[in-house]
Amino acid sequence: SFFSYVFLCGSFGYLVLFLGLLLCFVMSMRVFHPSGRGFMTGAAAVAAGLLGPRLSAVAQPAPETKKLQLKMAGYKFDRLAALVDGRVGVEGCDVSFELAAIGDMNTDVFSGPQSRDVTEIGLHPFMLAYANEGFRDYILLPVFPLRQFRHKSVFIRNDRGIKTPEDLRGKTIATPGYSSTSLTWIRGIFQDEYGVAPKDVQWIVARKDSAAKDAGQVSKQENILPEEITIKDGPEGMDESDLIEAGEVDALFHAAEPRAYVQRHPKVTRLFPDYRSTERAYFKKTGIFPIMHAVAIKRSTAQENPWLVRAVFDAYSQSKQMNYDDMAKYAWLFDSLPWYAQEFEETRELMGDNYYSYGIAPNHKTLQTLMRYSFEQGLAQRLLMVEELFHPASLDLVEETL
Repeated sequence: SFFSYVFLCGSFGYLVLFLGLLLCFVMSMRVFHPSGRGFMTGAAAVAAGLLGPRLSAVAQPAPETKKLQLKMAGYKFDRLAALVDGRVGVEGCDVSFELAAIGDMNTDVFSGPQSRDVTEIGLHPFMLAYANEGFRDYILLPVFPLRQFRHKSVFIRNDRGIKTPEDLRGKTIATPGYSSTSLTWIRGIFQDEYGVAPKDVQWIVARKDSAAKDAGQVSKQENILPEEITIKDGPEGMDESDLIEAGEVDALFHAAEPRAYVQRHPKVTRLFPDYRSTERAYFKKTGIFPIMHAVAIKRSTAQENPWLVRAVFDAYSQSKQMNYDDMAKYAWLFDSLPWYAQEFEETRELMGDNYYSYGIAPNHKTLQTLMRYSFEQGLAQRLLMVEELFHPASLDLVEETL
């Protein structure tokens, strides 16, 4: 009947209205996600209920890439401090940084268990292992954690008439090891700048080193002796300080300050008392800031992770930049030296803001000079070229933040 028809239409209208209100409620409500990862909208909840695990699987985030476990070693120099203490990381890596002495790091690489993926290394010992022994287990990165001018490293007896570098001709010089990086630099500088060649003096290699505890064990690459130079071993039981204190030698070449100088022996002084001025003049003339240590990476690790070369380089550079920033802003507040800020300013004025530069381009001359010294002094069996010692992917790396 007509009334029945009207009743059915009204009921249907109420049903549509009810379903519409219910849908709006479901769309606006938030329910807890069944996976336990927060809330989702009601519509998503309905869909999840209908589609079950299929929707849940789609909603899962991509798993995080597993980080490379990277073992590193080095000194905690101020320029490396942020890398050592974790303020700077190596991208994609979980880093374990071990503090170690250079002699121990050299030995670990050349004759030990090779326990580190990335390690500080003596630059000249690495060159000798590469040139003379065919060592290829590690390869260098153009990161140089330690650089030192070396005029400060010449000590003399002040009762032997030695006033200038040229006065060392014909004299006897002691040294605690012959082929370390620092001693190779000193001999090369004396030949280039003053015309005093290694053959112009008599050499005695001390059997002990008064500062050895700071450098760790000595690797064989630091005691290679050239055939054309007459070199004697020092007396049994005497270190280099004993030799110069006793007057057995006229001078001493030593990377560190020997005990005789530290204890202010009255007859042991520096050849260059104002070595700061001498070294500044040397840099102004040559542009060379001598490199002592480099960073080596295990070849197998680099081959398996080709992205790692750039990541390691960047980490060292970022750590150094943080150190630069600290020195410029407030390091003078915490350093005990009263004229620290002026020294920092004058160094940058002479050598540039990035005076501790990494990368091949700004250091090519310095690296090639040490390679020439090594060959000329009869230590390396052939003249090395810079590019062969460094990882190919590192040859064009440039510090981005500097």
